Amino acid sequence: MIRLLSLLLLLCLPLAATEPVAAQSTASAVAGLGPRLDHAASDPAMGSLKTVIVARDGRVLSERGFHGHSPSESTNIKSASKSIISALVGIAIDKGLLNGPDQKIAPILKADLPASPDPRINDITIGNLLSMQAGLDRMSGPNYGHWVSSRNWVRFALSQPFVDQPGGEMLYSTASTHLLSAILTKVGRRSTLALAREWLGPVDGFRIGAWERDPQGTYLGGNQMAMSARSLLAFGELYRNGGKTADGRQIVPADWISQSWQQRTNSRFSGDEYGYGWFTRQIGGEQVHFAWGYGGQMLYIVPSLDLTVVMTSEESGSSARNGYRDLLHGLLADIIGAVRAASRQCRVSLQTRKGRCNA
Repeated sequence: MIRLLSLLLLLCLPLAATEPVAAQSTASAVAGLGPRLDHAASDPAMGSLKTVIVARDGRVLSERGFHGHSPSESTNIKSASKSIISALVGIAIDKGLLNGPDQKIAPILKADLPASPDPRINDITIGNLLSMQAGLDRMSGPNYGHWVSSRNWVRFALSQPFVDQPGGEMLYSTASTHLLSAILTKVGRRSTLALAREWLGPVDGFRIGAWERDPQGTYLGGNQMAMSARSLLAFGELYRNGGKTADGRQIVPADWISQSWQQRTNSRFSGDEYGYGWFTRQIGGEQVHFAWGYGGQMLYIVPSLDLTVVMTSEESGSSARNGYRDLLHGLLADIIGAVRAASRQCRVSLQTRKGRCNA
């Protein structure tokens, strides 16, 4: 109860008093965010957890590193980077470099098409790649190693057999987002990393570090990207804020964020909704949009609570198969519950005293 009250106090103080408290004593904020967060460092089931950052309406409520890790250190965010590729596609469309989600990809990638392609390759669109509905055989899971061992990743991906029609079932494949990286490189006439640094550079705190490239020098779309938890939070805050920076500059079109969060299909593994590089599901009674990377690299956005949460983890194994991802979802549910409780307490407090409630 004492720990929860510390969070309630933090959220209910007037803004001028709250910001210094949050900056100077993140530990007290962490202590109020539920028993799982408080005991995560000693919970064997959560032993892979490296960092957690919780922000509400642009204010960091808690920031913590586990097992010697720091929110400022670089980490491989794995497939959470697919959401960043999606953002770059949306910006490219806004700049007129791409026509839109319905644009066919074959004319752009014609130099790497098979000699005698399946006619269905002409039906694949930008949107199909974003929503993992290209129809081509998956280059994730057991096929990933064979794909990245090939001499030309783009050509190899485009030469795969069709196992469904374009626009059909979701077939999760990192090759799809890598094709998007190749497309961005062609239409932008610069590397995907250069485009990301230019287009997302105005976002305070956003930075991409090391990033793997294919044999032709194209940055790997949707995997092997190094960022810090703080940088991932900055990207999440951009989306939570409708594509605008803290000073009001529009970076990602607001309608692109809406399109990205719109359900296009469902994961056959988890049942979660999937849009353009983002998953969506109910967690803790709220609709949550999230980016998810192998091992448990998570970026959660809860629009109804103005909440952005980042969790990074060791790359110790598939977080879906071993149940660790569900533990992270459970930790987010605890955080949501604590924030909702704080909001209720703030409303009660405002009935008995003057002040501003920031919950």
